Amino acid sequence: MVLEPATAGPITGRVVDEKGVGLPGVNVVVKSGTTGTSTDPDGNFSLTVPDGATLVFSFVGYTSQEVAVGNQTTVNIALAPDAKSLSEVVVVGYGTQRRRDLTGAVARVEGSEIVNQPVQTPTQALQGKIAGVQIISDGSPNSQPTVRIRGTGTLLAGANPLYVVDGVQTTDIRNLSNADIATIDVLKDASAAAIYGVRGANGVIIVTTKKGALGKPVLSYSGTYGFKEAAHVVEMANADQYRNYIADTSPSTTFPNYPGFTGSTNWYKEVLKRGIFQNHNLAVSGATDNVRYYFSGNLLQDDGIVTQNKFQRLTVRSNTSFSLSDKVTISSQASYSHADTRDVNLGAAYLNAYRAAPLIPARQGELYGNTAAYGNVGNPLLDIDKNNNRSLENRLQGNIGLDVRPVEWLTLRSAINVDLNFNNRTIYNYQFNNDASTFIIAGGNQFAPTSSLGVMQNNSYRYLWENTATFHKTFGEKHDLTVLAGTTTEEGQTTPLYGFRRGVPADPNQWYLNTGDPNTSVVNPYDPNAPDASMLPSKDRRFSVLGRVNYAYAGRYLLTANLRYDASSRFAANRREGVFPSLGVGWVVSDEDFLKDVKGLSFLKLRGSYGRLGNDQIPTNSYVTTADINVPYVIAGQPVLGAVISQLKDGQVHWETTSEYDAAVEFGFLDNRLTGEVTYYSKRTSDALIPINIPGILGDPDNQLITNAADITNKGVEAALNWRAKVGENFGYNFGLNATFNKNRIANLNGGQALFAGVNQVTKSDNGQPAGAFFLLDAIGVYQTQDEISQGPKSTYNPQVGDLKYADTNGDGVIDAGDRSYFGSYQPPVYFGVNGGVNVRNFDLSFVFSGNLNNKVYNAKKQARYQNTDNVEASFANDRWTAARPSNTNPSTLSSSLPNSTYFLESGSYLRLTNVIVGYTVPAAGLEKAHVASLRLFLSGQNIFTATKYTGFTPELPGGPLNSGIELVGDTSSYPTPRTLTVGLTANFK
Repeated sequence: MVLEPATAGPITGRVVDEKGVGLPGVNVVVKSGTTGTSTDPDGNFSLTVPDGATLVFSFVGYTSQEVAVGNQTTVNIALAPDAKSLSEVVVVGYGTQRRRDLTGAVARVEGSEIVNQPVQTPTQALQGKIAGVQIISDGSPNSQPTVRIRGTGTLLAGANPLYVVDGVQTTDIRNLSNADIATIDVLKDASAAAIYGVRGANGVIIVTTKKGALGKPVLSYSGTYGFKEAAHVVEMANADQYRNYIADTSPSTTFPNYPGFTGSTNWYKEVLKRGIFQNHNLAVSGATDNVRYYFSGNLLQDDGIVTQNKFQRLTVRSNTSFSLSDKVTISSQASYSHADTRDVNLGAAYLNAYRAAPLIPARQGELYGNTAAYGNVGNPLLDIDKNNNRSLENRLQGNIGLDVRPVEWLTLRSAINVDLNFNNRTIYNYQFNNDASTFIIAGGNQFAPTSSLGVMQNNSYRYLWENTATFHKTFGEKHDLTVLAGTTTEEGQTTPLYGFRRGVPADPNQWYLNTGDPNTSVVNPYDPNAPDASMLPSKDRRFSVLGRVNYAYAGRYLLTANLRYDASSRFAANRREGVFPSLGVGWVVSDEDFLKDVKGLSFLKLRGSYGRLGNDQIPTNSYVTTADINVPYVIAGQPVLGAVISQLKDGQVHWETTSEYDAAVEFGFLDNRLTGEVTYYSKRTSDALIPINIPGILGDPDNQLITNAADITNKGVEAALNWRAKVGENFGYNFGLNATFNKNRIANLNGGQALFAGVNQVTKSDNGQPAGAFFLLDAIGVYQTQDEISQGPKSTYNPQVGDLKYADTNGDGVIDAGDRSYFGSYQPPVYFGVNGGVNVRNFDLSFVFSGNLNNKVYNAKKQARYQNTDNVEASFANDRWTAARPSNTNPSTLSSSLPNSTYFLESGSYLRLTNVIVGYTVPAAGLEKAHVASLRLFLSGQNIFTATKYTGFTPELPGGPLNSGIELVGDTSSYPTPRTLTVGLTANFK
């Protein structure tokens, strides 16, 4: 505590926690009086007090303190945590709130929990840590993870949550450095997210970055260095197994001997690599009574695990605030990032590595093995090497805000938020030669007679102006009231530009459109309709009015009400406006007299809520019908030019609406060493976008119209349990478990069409089914004899002995597409996380497990390799059906027509050790001479092992073919899950 003498005037000061971070919402009252206030979001306060007053500082989760003011005018104190109560204060959108007072579902992850994980994005680090939140990582450098909060609530609109970074609203936080993050708060239910209205239906993730703490400047460094490699690779047949397989299944096929090559090529070893991962962050921070600052720089390199793949990102950040007086504060947060990505043509290459014959070398010098000589797929290494796909992204994000506190109980804030993004991508495809008569060439059956160059720019901006007024006052000893009111005005625009030319020289210094063949087109900014060029800018605006009321009586009876009005230009003028309300109530039962003597009970709260949210994540101008002009017609035998509808749109299309009910119990026992909560939720999305059939006479090319019709439900239970204890002075441990049980269903298509998607329409989303349900023939064995085929149902698939046998599901005596049925979904009905840690003196260990239960994965790679002379898995080569070794599980080879079936459908259940960290903190006594305040060394691993029955590369699959709602249905081009191992250190310097 610091008391500074000064002349008479109001008492000012700042309240911080044990780490020096400002505490918002601390009650500051005059003892035995009615005068009081609370600290602002940075922990600052100002209060006029009588002579000889004593100030009482109280905050849930911390031990109260009393300070005799005397003749002092500045009081700065640090509150110590109180182990007997819940200590978190969370960010809830346009403000903060004590966890004890929450009536909605909000979860928090501290920045300290993710800073040492070897991942690129903060979102990846959330995996397994929060009930109700499913994180699905792609694995490739600079990829954006898929996030689902309480299931998928849409079919055709965007399904990812809204991110809010220091007030800046965005859909992507890949530009953030984990080391800059103070906290991540996830708003999971409608009551918590309703303040974001039409953007809150998929949940909201609020990121708060670090600020300077009161005291001298602190220089800090954190860094990791290590490598990453494929966590699992399917073992394919070697050369001998492959020859035996082809000899049995295609006796007429012969392969020429490759001169001098007697080995066997493992194509995955050729296209995969061990890549470098390193992440370095340097920051300086501090604060005086009037100025707070945090400046940082971050360099991240991720080489990926596929040859030629590479990613590098540079990020700088500045967070500052200036107190011009005890009533006026100016603050700003700004970050700039530059990302350089070398992508790979993984789709074809990775699938071809699965299918390619192992009989030739991948490469010799500058030449490549010619798979064309074997009637096989292209050389996968050549697919990657001869495609240069590079993108450069520059992003500027930040805000500047003015806070005015004209009286103790009122804060006025105005802030302008900016998000600018400039992306340039260059894709160059080299020229290949073609000569199928040689064994090793520069191209083979991947003949490319000329080079090509594609240049793309995608520039965007988004501005958001927010104005809010926050009233907070306590009345008497028991009434606490906070009222928020505000408006927001938002505008954004995205401008893509694309150009293409052939015959561009191979020298990278000449990769410009004007160096190519002039007979191929180049983009003309004055003629966006020029061939091979596109320029389709999109612009949207929103205006909103918002309000919230928080009321607590005696800290025991809680009420929160939100209301937001939104108007969005994404829709027609008569469908742009909507109102989104929510109401939540809570009861801290443990404060009642009848429970105060219950032994072991520390905290018990019941809460319930209802809210309505919107989702406007659809393309702009989706309500505008378009037409092609100058289309030739023949009328009365004469050619005339006219117009034709190119895409018919529903002029009344509007946002999807999600309504949600929540009921929960939160508890703590044994001085809150054991804490947890159980929540039931019921979420229904109405007016979800769906195609409906329309008469052909209306002129739409596919006779479909996208409109608001479908209803989707997600119902489930979330549970979280945490134990934290300390034994003596040198040993502490913690353990946590969270699980989500979710049931996703399409409640009603309301006249809309069932949606097919995936590999050969492997999924069908229909009434009563989960989104993306697998729709397949039921494979029930293998035909053993010709008599079995002759005596069984007729089949349109022309089965042979050794082929798969399918069930006649509809009983019509014919095996055809009409026998397809539903067989589960990728969406897991159960997903979970297990985490824990141990501290022994200066050593620490932490771990996170994550997983799914009872979902399905369609092994599309396995299906795709049953073609021509493709390679097969080593296990299949050994266990397939043969006349000498019959099998009722695996066919001989699927040389006949191959429909989608349950043979390729596998369990998606898995348990993964997602992260483990082992650390050692160097004793402070040995660091003083080096001017080091603290030093910690650690080892960290990501995706260490996965326990699963899935036979493919990874059961964790990213987004799929039908936008974001019907997804994750096959792994034909999924990036392999990487295992990452790093060493690192964190240090603070005096």
